[in-house]
Amino acid sequence: MKTSSIAASLALIAALSGAPTALLAYDGTQCKEPGVCWQPKPGYPEKVAGSKYDPKHDPKELSKQGDSIAKMEARNKQRSDYFKKSGKFVYDVDKIPK
Repeated sequence: MKTSSIAASLALIAALSGAPTALLAYDGTQCKEPGVCWQPKPGYPEKVAGSKYDPKHDPKELSKQGDSIAKMEARNKQRSDYFKKSGKFVYDVDKIPK
């Protein structure tokens, strides 16, 4: 079944049942401007900020990935410096002599 025939079937069912067409799935016809056709689900607010859908990010949680990457790069630098100096690769940085 083609997408256009599915949309037509849904529109027919909605018309016969008396349901408003806004409750149907996204149909791509209500665009604010060309290419901006996002439609929220029924009941989803137009503005997310300040509502129960607003994600509240903890700065500590957001910086965890950056911190772990910085630590990983420091460990890799220790490994490569020791490899350049000794010619031996040691994975565990705790086993690299100081």
